Amino acid sequence: MLEKYLPRIEFESYEDFIKNYKVNIPEDFNFGFDIIDGWAAREPDKLALMWCDDHGQERSFTYNDLSALSNKAANYFKSLEIGKGDVVMCVLRRRFEYWIAAIALCKLGAILIPATMQLTSKDIIYRANAARVKAVVCYSDEDGFIAAQMEKALPECPTIKTRILTPEAREGWMQFNEPLEKFSDHFMRTTNDNQILASDPMLIYFTSGTTGMPKMVVHNFAHPLGHIVTAKYWQQVRENKLHMSVSDSGWAKFGWGKIYGQLICGAPIFAYDMEKFVPENLMKQLEKYSVATFCAPPTMFRFMLAAGMDEYDFGSIEHCGNAGEPLSPEIFNKIEKILGLKMYEGFGQSESSVLIANFQWFEPKPGSMGKPAPLYGIDLINSEGDPCEDGEEGRIIARNLGAVGLFKGYYMDEKLTSEAFEGGVYDTGDTAWRDPDGYYWFVGRNDDMIKCSGYRIGPFEVESALSEHDAVLECAITGAPDPKRGQVVKATVVLNKGYKPSEEMVKELQEHVKKTTAPYKYPRIIEFVPELPKTISGKIKRAQIRNKSYE
Repeated sequence: MLEKYLPRIEFESYEDFIKNYKVNIPEDFNFGFDIIDGWAAREPDKLALMWCDDHGQERSFTYNDLSALSNKAANYFKSLEIGKGDVVMCVLRRRFEYWIAAIALCKLGAILIPATMQLTSKDIIYRANAARVKAVVCYSDEDGFIAAQMEKALPECPTIKTRILTPEAREGWMQFNEPLEKFSDHFMRTTNDNQILASDPMLIYFTSGTTGMPKMVVHNFAHPLGHIVTAKYWQQVRENKLHMSVSDSGWAKFGWGKIYGQLICGAPIFAYDMEKFVPENLMKQLEKYSVATFCAPPTMFRFMLAAGMDEYDFGSIEHCGNAGEPLSPEIFNKIEKILGLKMYEGFGQSESSVLIANFQWFEPKPGSMGKPAPLYGIDLINSEGDPCEDGEEGRIIARNLGAVGLFKGYYMDEKLTSEAFEGGVYDTGDTAWRDPDGYYWFVGRNDDMIKCSGYRIGPFEVESALSEHDAVLECAITGAPDPKRGQVVKATVVLNKGYKPSEEMVKELQEHVKKTTAPYKYPRIIEFVPELPKTISGKIKRAQIRNKSYE
């Protein structure tokens, strides 16, 4: 399948990869027709999805299954007057119905909004009205939370005309699975005036910002091709071997690791539909299903290590990656000791596919994001807008705004889009520095930087140092006001089981940071908390912690 879109698939070196990687984008590229139906025609019995849940249920789907079921769903949605350009919100956790619905909407030319089960009625009202959502497809969890929130929101969501629930029935809702059986498993690709083009909008992610209301990131139908680099060259998926990325369908990480690039490459998805993250349960599933390539956020690796990761047999895992937050050298080294594998960190945003990563042609350095992906024109610029020298901190930018995989703007917001692409580049809002070997090292979000007594301190380095201490489960570093120094470093810490807050613990952690990193970076304030405030996507709300300190 890759040969249809890549003039070259194999590369001799990273330099060869950066210089010669190209993607052919058909004018009418459509993931549903060209990839799912394409594989179904070529190898109908090829495994595409292996799904299981916490209740012992298990289902497998070939490409032929996904092709036929998505055709039925497309015909079903069409009967409900959902078509090209209509916006549909899917709140389906990790249910197998997500893949069927997402592929069906792709074939229709509709615009998909993935959303999390944690949305409240307020969140739904904002999203539905901002994007003019026409229909919603939801999972009926046991307590009926999301359906109840949706019902509470509906009076203030005038554009929503259709609501579908799966797998249980509920008054006032249509069902998903049962009606599909009434529809044909053939669905014709539209041509002429109603043709779906690669440049048409396909997908909207609501960014989970730590401040302000979420923005609507819009990607076009060519976007899945941008994730070939994500899947094949960073996650290094293997054709016909299971890949797992840990993510709920409501987040961009799902698009990164559980559908687009992987299925283009012919690597079947392993989907464990867990009701909540229990590290022991996840590790049992990785072991049971012999997952070959695995990717998860560093926080999950920390919890897995704390739960006894070395007690499981992970001999099937051939490649291990992480994303979503920077990986500390401490976690890198512990995972390597247990798995015998180096961790391949990747960096990107809801606005992109992978931007910077550790690729197969060079050894990962513990704590480094790796090197730039091709096509984007990644660079670092200083406050004057000039390219940074090696060792100089700067903002990460993408110079090639036409790169496949990069977002096309913020939905229905010309002003915000214009600001995002000011100067003909996309400014990620993240800060890093580059070493003489070309590796990039994450520093922090621009608004998270701490200025203390003339020093500029990034939170990640201090968080990495603290995380190396056995007492620390999670931590967040922010600035706190100080009359003499302007700001000082504050650590908000969640302790591991068996450790208790005390003055002695404060001093022990402070001394640990002084020895691990530059002494001026140690946290002068340490607050112990039972949990860190996070966005619904799991990102730490440093702004909330910082604002509390100033208040």
